[in-house]
This record gives sequence, structure tokens and C-alpha cells, in this order.
Amino acid sequence: MKLTPEVVRHVAELARLELSEAEIHRYTEQLSAILDYAARIQAVDTSQVPPTPYVLSRVNVLRDDASEPSLPVDEALANAPDREDGFFRVPAIFEE
Repeated sequence: MKLTPEVVRHVAELARLELSEAEIHRYTEQLSAILDYAARIQAVDTSQVPPTPYVLSRVNVLRDDASEPSLPVDEALANAPDREDGFFRVPAIFEE
């Protein structure tokens, strides 16, 4: 599909881009080549290819979600700069 410089100017205006005449000329050629390539891809017969959401096989690499005991409170708060009643104590961020 051959684009015209007017179409490129219009798209640039919609995108709020200021392009020089040299850029408009260059982008006209580049965008035309991209659209030609997309048209070639669309022309390929894929009717015998089953739909695939992923090109690579997907394998779950996460561990099983199993319940495990948590850290003891004293160990979890060992490096806390301030704590109170088994909780982290942080400065208030809301005014009351």
C-alpha cells in the first residue's frame, strides 16, 4: 500500500508530532514498506493452521501452592527499627 505524504502528515498531526519535510518523505517510504509487508503476511493461507495463543510451549515454572509454617514473630521483626505488640510500627501518614 503506497502512502502519500498527506496521509503521513495527517497521522503526524493526530499524534501531535512535528515532522520536517525530510522526515515526512522518509516515513512515507518506511510506513508504505511496513504496510506492504503486512499485506504479504495477510495473503498467506493459514486455514489449515490451528489457532495458537502462544508460539512457545508454556510450562508452569512455579512451585505448588502448599501451606507452610510462617516465620515466628520475633524472627520476622528481628530487623524492624520499631515494633509494638508483635507488629511493625511505622509513622502515621494520615491526619486525624
